[in-house]
Amino acid sequence: MGIKKKLGLGLATAALGLSLVGGGTYAYFNDKADATSSFAAGTLDIEAKPSTIIDVKNLKPGDYMIRTFKLQNKGSLDMKKVLLTSNYMVTDANGNNAGEDFGKYIKVDFLYNSDKNSDVIYDTTLDQLKTKDGVDAVEKGLMGGEKSGLKAGKTDEMYVMFTFEDNGQDQNKFQGDSMKLTWTFEGTQGAGELK
Repeated sequence: MGIKKKLGLGLATAALGLSLVGGGTYAYFNDKADATSSFAAGTLDIEAKPSTIIDVKNLKPGDYMIRTFKLQNKGSLDMKKVLLTSNYMVTDANGNNAGEDFGKYIKVDFLYNSDKNSDVIYDTTLDQLKTKDGVDAVEKGLMGGEKSGLKAGKTDEMYVMFTFEDNGQDQNKFQGDSMKLTWTFEGTQGAGELK
């Protein structure tokens, strides 16, 4: 073997020895542990059944109708408040309402039924209900007295009475008129809490 080969082999052996000594100098015990976390947001899901609360024809002043519907919280979070927004559109059949609002003469009584005894919880007219920016149904007692809102997975049955008020005067201008009423129920969460 030539001197160059011997010298190269010697250097390679020395480098290998140094790396083993150096690597051994930094050896230590170790262990690892993983901690995982997960976050999942809850849901608010309110449903009104039936979706058409009332559909009547041939009304005359003095007529009244009682209807029931259910509000269900199909979500996973409790609803602290349930807001009711009311909107309607009147079709003036004869064009002679002279600025009078048919909704002013449709009275709404929100009722509840306790052992077959009906009492009025909240009453108003459709025109007054339309001007409010989301009536708090819990605050007004419309949720059957349930002060804590609508719990997840629960259903409240609502009773409502509509009356075409007879004001004792000529109401001929409303003959043939029709109205489309939309009630929008909005469930809102409560304040955040320690989990």
